[in-house]
Amino acid sequence: MNAVSIENVSFAYGRQAVLRNISLNTRPGDFVCLLGPSGSGKSTLLRLLAGLERPSQGRIFVGGKQVTGPGLDRGVVFQDYSLFPWMTAGENIVFVLEQALPGRRRAEYLDIARKHLSQVGLQNSFDILPAKLSGGMRQRAAIARAFAIDAPVLLMDEPFGALDAVTRARLQDLLLHLWREQSGGKTVFFVTHDIEEAMLLANTIVVLGLTPGPVQGVFPVDIPRPRTRREIYLSERYQKLRNTLISLLYESVLFDAEEKPVPEFIS
Repeated sequence: MNAVSIENVSFAYGRQAVLRNISLNTRPGDFVCLLGPSGSGKSTLLRLLAGLERPSQGRIFVGGKQVTGPGLDRGVVFQDYSLFPWMTAGENIVFVLEQALPGRRRAEYLDIARKHLSQVGLQNSFDILPAKLSGGMRQRAAIARAFAIDAPVLLMDEPFGALDAVTRARLQDLLLHLWREQSGGKTVFFVTHDIEEAMLLANTIVVLGLTPGPVQGVFPVDIPRPRTRREIYLSERYQKLRNTLISLLYESVLFDAEEKPVPEFIS
């Protein structure tokens, strides 16, 4: 069974088409990066997978069940951390656990929350409000919350885009560690416009273009794991795939620019 099936999905805001005839199948345990320039519909497709939007046409299935709205079979991590500001880091996790695993003792929820905070290096942050945490710490707490509910599918919308380069690299490594060692075959959809990030993280890269239409390309990343930046940057396979992706994205942006008139700027 496919973990996720997207069947001829289109989406529009009013008359503005954003996605058109998108089809894609993924197996359980795949790490998929949705790659494309800003405005290509990556985040919109993720919101459709999350059930936060409904397709204008087509269907989406997760684990064989059609997506009709949000569900606990899909964990979501947004770029803006999305923690409840009035709850501590630990209580943010306890809250979602109470929804995902109803009827258990509070002590069990607390143990699970502390375990997952510890896995992301926040073992001393259970009682700290999000406003008192750095951006990287808030995102680690959001990742811990997503993994705590143990959903088979994890949806991540440019979760590291607002972070500095060093923190971003550390959280990329942390995510790969959690996915590889502790996820139990979790399927990840990860939105990015960064080719290097996609090639470091993904098993499969799906390219979307600026002009609404079918997927521009699906590329397996056959670079062995575990991956280190030093090794993959020197890899011939890495360089070949990187050049292919750059060319495809450049052609997409160039084609879209040629189709649209250049705006006039009036001083």
